[in-house]
Amino acid sequence: MDVSWMTKYLAEFLGTAILIILGNGAVANVDLKGTKGFASGWMTIAWGYGCGVMIPALMFGNVSGNHINPAFTLGLAVSGFFPWAHVAQYIVAQILGAIVGQAVIVTVYRPYYLKTTNSNHILGTFSTIDNVDDGTASSRRGATINGFLNEFFGSFVLFFAALGLTKNFFGAEVIPAIDKLLSSQGGANGAATKVADMDIATKVQQGIVGLTTGNAGSLAVAHLALGFLVMTLVASLGGATGPGLNPARDLGPRILHAILPKSILGESKSDSKWWYAWVPVLAPILAGISAIALFKIIFL
Repeated sequence: MDVSWMTKYLAEFLGTAILIILGNGAVANVDLKGTKGFASGWMTIAWGYGCGVMIPALMFGNVSGNHINPAFTLGLAVSGFFPWAHVAQYIVAQILGAIVGQAVIVTVYRPYYLKTTNSNHILGTFSTIDNVDDGTASSRRGATINGFLNEFFGSFVLFFAALGLTKNFFGAEVIPAIDKLLSSQGGANGAATKVADMDIATKVQQGIVGLTTGNAGSLAVAHLALGFLVMTLVASLGGATGPGLNPARDLGPRILHAILPKSILGESKSDSKWWYAWVPVLAPILAGISAIALFKIIFL
């Protein structure tokens, strides 16, 4: 889809906001006292985050690429798949989207924040913390190490698998093969040398419209699979940290948690655990850079 960069920035903002509304909304429903979903279980959160990734992917994948994750944007840029000139704008849009999405959650669930007495449950509806942390200074080292390992490997699987789903989907080989054939013909008589340059009438005339639109269908299925990937990651590797897997998903809401007073979040609101905040930012970024680079080396 041919859209302006401003439209792409807006898509990243909206996509990240939706991710937080659906994902952290599920966490709030499970962890905040008095909600109808209180203590309903981890799979509620897994479904929330799975759909929180899948729905924006289906909405905006053809607009901005639906990164909704600074680690993915940086990883793509390092490997040459995304222009550096737009990295900062994407990341700003993602972080702002996360803050706005979290503000929606606070607005909807404020009565239940006021009822909740567990400070970690309050923070957990905003950001992540490793479960090794028990509130004492002595537990911080173990929480940091375990959290970093969890976030790195979970993010690595996420980014490597996401590229596999969207680059190696069934039928992905058709268009490059057609492009190669068209190129070998040299664009005779003004003919297109790439499928992307053809209008629908030309595709029909050449008998390839079914093949090329089939790729779009396969890519849509790949975006559905992204949701199940995230849901499974939350279910399998989420027990330690949440997980974050996304710097914007953690940092944006954590900033809001630090700003909002106890009159909004309740008397049980505690500190925002800034000593841990670098872990769900740096670990996914390093994982994104390494996973995407490895995928490029092996497959592209």
